[in-house]
Amino acid sequence: MTIVDTPERRQLRELTRAFVTREVLPHLADWERAGEVPRELHATAAKIGLLGIGFPESVGGSGGDLLDSIVVTEEIIRSGGSSGLIAALFTHGIALPHMVAAAGGQSGGLLRGRLGGGQLRGDDDLVDRYVRPTLAGTMIGALAITEPDGGSDVAAIRTTARRDGDHYVVNGSKTYITSGVRADFVTTAVCTDFPGSGELSLLVIDKGTPGFTVGRRLEKLGWHCSDTAELSFVDVRVPVTNRIGEENTGFLAIMQHFAAERLSLATQAYATAQRCVELATRWCRDRATFGRPLASRQLIRHRLAEMHTRAEAARAYVHEVATRVAAGEPVVTEVAMAKNVAVAACDQVVDQALQLHGGFGYLRDAEVERHYRDARILGIGGGTTEIMNEIIAKGIGL
Repeated sequence: MTIVDTPERRQLRELTRAFVTREVLPHLADWERAGEVPRELHATAAKIGLLGIGFPESVGGSGGDLLDSIVVTEEIIRSGGSSGLIAALFTHGIALPHMVAAAGGQSGGLLRGRLGGGQLRGDDDLVDRYVRPTLAGTMIGALAITEPDGGSDVAAIRTTARRDGDHYVVNGSKTYITSGVRADFVTTAVCTDFPGSGELSLLVIDKGTPGFTVGRRLEKLGWHCSDTAELSFVDVRVPVTNRIGEENTGFLAIMQHFAAERLSLATQAYATAQRCVELATRWCRDRATFGRPLASRQLIRHRLAEMHTRAEAARAYVHEVATRVAAGEPVVTEVAMAKNVAVAACDQVVDQALQLHGGFGYLRDAEVERHYRDARILGIGGGTTEIMNEIIAKGIGL
């Protein structure tokens, strides 16, 4: 089962392709060297409605659902963009959903195929202060969960938030935070009991709050245009009104929205594989060795056929699982399998695509070189391949 290609989604693909061609491709190499995308790109994407895809109009979004978000992600990469660009431009996809779900009274968020819904209540102020400006492209948000000594163990978070009247006093640190350098606010997972207790809450912390320090910009193997930072909190006073939902409900909220993040990463993986198949096929048709095009050789044709098969099979499975998630099915195990299937396909295809490009594939001038570097994070972010295997093992009763 693949995502139904409605007239609206065909128009969405065309809009996305035009955006990448006009606003991204002429500048992507410069952004890679600069280590970030410009804030103006957020405003441009918001103006044409791309930034708000998957968020309801009631909170300033463009409407659509999880499947529409997947269409945009896929088309950005297929049009010559990158997973690093998606990480930088669409960080709000992990920074905002918890706020929207809490305000709409639906903790399921993207697990029910959409972000929030219904009549806003309770967290309306957070929607007005953070969600609407971010979807309008005037603010940038980040999500801070991972800690230096915690890795994928969310329940072991040690950043504490102690209640002091109308404020929380936050102490701790976070690392590997996507868009952490540019972010105006950070949706932060904190422990509202003793460190490591698993009693978590989510607080929205503004950049510039005394005691909140954005540390060094982390240099990475890939995703060069996506800024990544370390964050430090020393006696940071955060208003209780900046808490998302009820106290000690953060762990459940984080777990619920992991499904959408993992499907996004799975989409980035199979789309990167598809793009690399296209790049390798084009190269092998144009490149001649010993007087013949590379594509005329059976070994090369079969290799390209196998790469195409892996990419298309991964796409089909991710689409099937995403369609079930959008329909409200509890498919946690299948989401983990979809991520691992897509990442495995991407790893194999990107490696072969670079090999087929030969020496040129090793140069920064080659698009396939960027995909080779960017792809490596996809089996780590959003829960490692090993964590996905633990989820799958539990799902089959082991």
